[in-house]
Parts: sequence; C-alpha cells; structure tokens
Amino acid sequence: MTTVTGIKFKGNNKLYYFAPGDLTPEAGEGVIVETARGTEYGTVAVANREVEDSRIVQPLKPIIRMATAEDLERLEKHGEKKESALAVAAEKIAKHGLDMKLIDVEFTFDGQKVIFYFSAEGRVDFRELVRDLAGHFRMRIELRQIGIRDECRMLGGIAPCGRACCCSAHLPDFERVSIKMAKNQGLSLNSQKISGLCGRLMCCLSYENGHYCETAKRMPRLNSEVLTPDGNGTVMNNNFIKEVVKVRLPLRDKEGFEIKDYALKDIKAKSTIAEQLAAETDASDESDVL
Repeated sequence: MTTVTGIKFKGNNKLYYFAPGDLTPEAGEGVIVETARGTEYGTVAVANREVEDSRIVQPLKPIIRMATAEDLERLEKHGEKKESALAVAAEKIAKHGLDMKLIDVEFTFDGQKVIFYFSAEGRVDFRELVRDLAGHFRMRIELRQIGIRDECRMLGGIAPCGRACCCSAHLPDFERVSIKMAKNQGLSLNSQKISGLCGRLMCCLSYENGHYCETAKRMPRLNSEVLTPDGNGTVMNNNFIKEVVKVRLPLRDKEGFEIKDYALKDIKAKSTIAEQLAAETDASDESDVL
C-alpha cells in the first residue's frame, strides 16, 4: 500500500495521484506540485489515503508545498492576461492566413510557457506563427491542436438535457460511444436527437448501456409471440426500466383484441431482443465516434 493525495487541475476532471510526503492537505486546498510540464498549481480532491500499489505508476511525483496567497495572486494575473493573449494570437493567425480556430490559451504556473489550443480540419504549418508569438510574449510557445470533443470540454455549455455537458462537468476521460448503444436503448437514430453540442454521439449513451444489454437478453423481440398467463399474444412494447412487456391478446369467443402489461418474469419468449440485435449488428455499428 502507498499513501497518495488525489489532485485535480483546472479544466481537467481527471484525478492524479501525488506523493504527499509529510504534508496532510485537506480536500479543496491548493497545493504546488511537480508535473511533467513543470511546477503547477492543483486542488486537492482526495485527502491522503492508502491505495494498492497496482493502482499507481511509480515513481510518484511529490507535492512540493501548500499553496500560498502569493500563488493565488499569480494565478489571477495569468487569468487577466488570457483575453489580451487570445486577441494577439488571433491577430497573428489572421496575419499568416492560417486555417485554424483558436480555442483557448493557458499560461503555465511558473510563467515560462504559454499554450494555445486550436482546432483545424487538417495539419497546420504554424512554425512562422510560433516564431511571431515567441517574439511578442518573450517566452516559450506551444500550439496544441485538439479535437472537436476536447473543444466542447474546454469551452463547456448546456447539453440537450438542460445540464452542463458531462465532458466539462465531471467526466475524467471520453468513453467509447457507438450507434449500437442507441439501438440497444431503443432510441431514435436521428443524429440531431442523440448528438451533443460537439456534433458527436452523446457521452451519456454509455451510462446505461450495460443495463440495457443485460436486460435485452431476457426481453422478447417486438412483434414476436410470447406465452402469457392469459394465453399467447404479440409483443407491442418493452419497458427496460420497469421490465414490463406490453402484449396484444386476441379476445376469446369474439373478434378483436385487448392490450395488457405483464411483468417480464410472468411471460415466456421464443426469441429475445439481444438475439435480434446480434443478427442486425454489422461493422459500422461498432465504429468509434471519438
């Protein structure tokens, strides 16, 4: 077992483990840590705790010290420079005629490097732009191209559900999402209804997919025949959450039919939805959309 402290950084929901040494920071406190890109300010998300050695990658980088008022003041100054830095970068991009969309800018805590995030359809030769920016800011310049999902996570927004986008609110990483997940849940395959602000399939399609996949192994196929306590009938609808099946039954001794709801455990099916989906699955259903 190893004692670690869980730390998050601004604009990132992922939890990183650091070695606390003799420090005992509480959740919500600021700390200064050593990272791969230099000294950074982070916020404690998980106080000191012991975790299995298999869950961490050794050697752990250390927490250098607790953050001070001067550190917070430095962060504020970096934040104040963002707007002007974006304006300068946008002007330089236009000057060089580059086909790229400027998304955000970030100053490293030590003030030795400024990182510009941008999106573009293809590769961009920004070598002259970097030289121009370095001459203006007098510090190291990094231009980092990001995808459309990263752009959405960085900028944030309100998703179709009315809540903040999952990627910017709480997701540490992007999960694999496919059209088959929408099929498993019986959702409309209209791209406008199952896509997020980024234009890709919504991250939340993966949240309940496991439940639907397991339940589909027991739910009967639509329009298939099932045996109910009242005789044979035809499946009209399935409620995966309540595990209830809506069945159409022929009326006895007269023409017509009636519709009844049955608990899944009270009926017997000849074929299941999982078998139907397996028969319909093709390579395109499994394509990743990240």
